Amino acid sequence: MWDDEKKSIWMLPGYLDGIKEAGGLPIIFPMTEEKEEIIQLCELCDGFLFTGGHDVDPELYGEEPIPGLIASCKERDSMEKIVLEYAIKENKAVLGICRGIQFINVMLGGTLYQDIPMQHPSKTEHHMDAPYDRTCHKISIKKDSPLFQLLKTEELGVNSYHHQAIKDIAPGLTAMAESEDGLTEAVCMEEKNFVWALQWHPEFSHKVDENSRKIFAEFIKKCDDKFLLL
Repeated sequence: MWDDEKKSIWMLPGYLDGIKEAGGLPIIFPMTEEKEEIIQLCELCDGFLFTGGHDVDPELYGEEPIPGLIASCKERDSMEKIVLEYAIKENKAVLGICRGIQFINVMLGGTLYQDIPMQHPSKTEHHMDAPYDRTCHKISIKKDSPLFQLLKTEELGVNSYHHQAIKDIAPGLTAMAESEDGLTEAVCMEEKNFVWALQWHPEFSHKVDENSRKIFAEFIKKCDDKFLLL
């Protein structure tokens, strides 16, 4: 993830630890928009994790940003677009978390709520306070989804730390779960090897939650021994 103030790349350890504990080797890419360099790096990897962080630029789904509410990074959007296109074309494993689900949805033609409190107000809390390894709200998992096949439950308590969410689901994506107030919480591309994306944060909860560990393990299972972390 890119730090605008410090002009540096950093990563929450939960992403790295979740992959390592599931048997993978995480790699953090440098920030670049040079397509040849990005593709060269992609060719080293068997799986791609799109992490949380910046808001997705609303211009990418045809909207003007709400003044004062959007903190996007055009360079990151451009770089991750190249990576996602490569991953889908080559049928590589993809896992999106938080911003990851939003970004994947936008890149495939969907739209977002730019700000949940303003555009989709409800009593459901989507922006919890620390600690982040506890349940914030519940989600309903569709029984015919791959996520249900993995977790064997129709209801799951999740953490939640976001102010944007999927509005219109992109063509090619299938919803796997939704929140108590009707927001999409998980999607997949059913025809691909493994393209999953979640709105909650298993990187915060994998130390204490078996279901979070199962999600990382399923991602790693679809990969080899080299991984990309964005």
